[in-house]
Amino acid sequence: MPFTPCRSLPLSALAFAFAGMVTVGCSEPRTPPVVGSEAGQKLVAAAGSKPRRLIFITNGDDPFWDACLSGLKEGEKRFACETAGLSVSRDVNNGTAEGQIERLRQYATQDDVAGVAISVIQADNQSIVEEMRKLRAKGVKVITVDGDVNRESFRDARTAYIGTDNVVGGRMLGTAAKALLEARGATAGGYVQFAGFTDNDNARSRMNGVREAIGQAYGERDRMADEMDLPRARDNVRNATQNHKDLVALVGIWAYNAPAIADVITESGTRDKYVVATFDAQDLAIGHMEKGRIDVMVVQNPFEMGVQTVRLLKAMVEDDKSVVAEMLPRSGEPDGDIHTTGLRVVVPDDSSPVKAGLYDPAVVEFMTLPDFKAWLAKYNLTSS
Repeated sequence: MPFTPCRSLPLSALAFAFAGMVTVGCSEPRTPPVVGSEAGQKLVAAAGSKPRRLIFITNGDDPFWDACLSGLKEGEKRFACETAGLSVSRDVNNGTAEGQIERLRQYATQDDVAGVAISVIQADNQSIVEEMRKLRAKGVKVITVDGDVNRESFRDARTAYIGTDNVVGGRMLGTAAKALLEARGATAGGYVQFAGFTDNDNARSRMNGVREAIGQAYGERDRMADEMDLPRARDNVRNATQNHKDLVALVGIWAYNAPAIADVITESGTRDKYVVATFDAQDLAIGHMEKGRIDVMVVQNPFEMGVQTVRLLKAMVEDDKSVVAEMLPRSGEPDGDIHTTGLRVVVPDDSSPVKAGLYDPAVVEFMTLPDFKAWLAKYNLTSS
């Protein structure tokens, strides 16, 4: 998520234009050809004139989800949802657990809901988990994207998770922060991490990963939650810099935390005091990096999250075991229910102390900001 965002939560020119649920695809399908598995063909025949819905619930309203929406549209097209009698829609949550609970309850009363993907806002929220379980009991296919449930306690509430390996992502950011601090000659000091919720699965995993990789010389002074309130996100940065005089790094965990940090250190004239390491690439964050206010971004791929969400839900609805097995080849093994969508490390330019050699190229794509912007332009995106 964004957390930055399913990020956090990378968000922009593709601003959310709709409130509530936004349908991103098929209207009433034409008489469909024979496609997919035998179960898929039966689904098409039974669908009649009314498509069944695959619904994506965000954790909140953030530009990170614009790139995911583009991916949902691409997935709907690429995997021929219309001919399968399926439509794809996005439901923008209001940034609260209660909002997700209410949406899940509504879907349970609607017979045309075939599959639900959700970026869970609080990993340990039992009410969210119970509504997910009820949908599964009804036959609705349920997966998590970007933000998972607590896997130790509630794994049964969903079939699979699609998104970032958030612990790995946190380690990548911590590794970059350490390299930047050492290049500055900072041999000790503290750092604070900022996120929407500190009990969210992706935020907690990322922060733990940062702490593992940044090194014992640098101490974590606090983890500050803003509950997706943007003024509070900036206030948290102000309070952290005032309350902890030994800070040498500020770490943004969800997409909007990056511009919040950049705004505060710019207005206070304290940019030179801190390494700024953040998750996701909101368009505002990209602008701040161009102006020298952000040192490194670990960037998720919400576009691919959207594409793969459609692919997996459609396969599950059609009982297409071959696609499911391709996406989850280790099913039944520890963490075999996780499909990762890749990570990038983005630095301003080649002069950065953060180098590609710090990372395994099989896991991480290393990019300078100009190259990353070219990738965004290729898919008509302004953020990620």
